Amino acid sequence: MTALQGSLLDLSDEVVVGPLEAVRRRHLTDGAWVDTLTGWVAGADELYASLRRDVPWFAERRQMYDNLVDVPRLLKFYGEGERLPHLALDDARDALSRYYATELGEPFVTAGLCLYRDGQDSVAWHGDRVGRSRDSDTMVAILSVGAPRDLMLRPRDGGGSIRIPSGHGDLLVMGGSCQRTWDHCVPKTAKPVGPRISIQFRTRGVR
Repeated sequence: MTALQGSLLDLSDEVVVGPLEAVRRRHLTDGAWVDTLTGWVAGADELYASLRRDVPWFAERRQMYDNLVDVPRLLKFYGEGERLPHLALDDARDALSRYYATELGEPFVTAGLCLYRDGQDSVAWHGDRVGRSRDSDTMVAILSVGAPRDLMLRPRDGGGSIRIPSGHGDLLVMGGSCQRTWDHCVPKTAKPVGPRISIQFRTRGVR
């Protein structure tokens, strides 16, 4: 397993959630958009180390045709009302809920965590369309800590993809119709990459 190489631009030992005013929005097609903010959380390597150590990660198995196969990443889901594994995640969720309150109309309440151990861990093309997001606009906010990995997006009905590297405290928010009209993935890579943890904040009834 490749070890995490810390960011030379983030040497803070204290985990601090920054302001959101510098978020940059990219409008996609069909009413979808993506917001990004590089280095939103200071001390992201310290947050990574804490989550890697303290989260009770588990390996999920799923049915694929006639076989049970391992999901190529480790997981942990925190439902509404569950205590999150680090106070910085509470701060991040609350800051996102305040910043997007006018557009979203409701708070972020759940947190799904994924641990990508190396370049062979991945998530296939998909949209978060379980629940209300199947036919309604919503937002999914992703905080990434650890080594950068590419998150890719492409129109669901076909077309070119876009690539957004995410790691070391970066924020990516998918909004508007993005979950219904676009798909996203974290592809496998043969490059030697370090581990990454993504934290996906969602609203009630969206997975």
